Amino acid sequence: MSQSTSNIWCVLKREWKGYFATPVAFVFIVIFLVLIGFFTFSSNLGQFFEREEASLASFFTWHPWIYLFLVPSVGMRLWSEERRQGTMELLLTMPVAPWHTILGKFLASWAFLALALLLTFPIILTTSYLGEPDYGPIACGYIGSIFLAGGYLAVSSMTSALTRNQVISFILSVVICLFLVLAGYPPVTDMLVNWAPGWLVDTVTSFSVMTHFFSFQRGVLDARDIVFFLSLIGFCLFSTSVILRSLRTN
Repeated sequence: MSQSTSNIWCVLKREWKGYFATPVAFVFIVIFLVLIGFFTFSSNLGQFFEREEASLASFFTWHPWIYLFLVPSVGMRLWSEERRQGTMELLLTMPVAPWHTILGKFLASWAFLALALLLTFPIILTTSYLGEPDYGPIACGYIGSIFLAGGYLAVSSMTSALTRNQVISFILSVVICLFLVLAGYPPVTDMLVNWAPGWLVDTVTSFSVMTHFFSFQRGVLDARDIVFFLSLIGFCLFSTSVILRSLRTN
């Protein structure tokens, strides 16, 4: 194992253990599972049974909106907590490259979100019991959901580095992620079509997580969608490093 990998792994393990050192992680997972179950099976919202089809369309439809609030609640503490506790200076002066720490903390939080998502497997079992689903779109939907959570989390990491106040970090994350959602939300794009040229509408929608997440929901693994989410994650983590570097020099 190289020194870089070892450093990232050490930070990842430290952050991972921090999640389960208190009941907060378990509370988050329970809230997530309850919300996703409610929105999926509700007769007024997800209409899982009313659709009369063996698919998880009603399950994945609500992920961008549920993540909009739950993911920032996980990411808001990544750096704000370090600054509040006064441990930021210790982290920045350790013999570890800043990007090792950034990537380690991000991967630990991303793994935690992936764990919460994987615990929704009873919904797959329910669908399999009631019919004969196509597991291709289901697998693609889960992959897209993990990338979606990673994109939101990277945004939250960036905003968390901006302030020591977790509430402010949370609000900034929600606002930015909401923009990324609404940019490709059908009612918004339909409104843009009425007055904006086609190329502008296409440009705006290309920056939306919804546009790229829809492809995963349809069971399509398009390299462009994967590159979009990886680019979003990379840009936000790079921005995080720039913000932390400015704190280090100050």
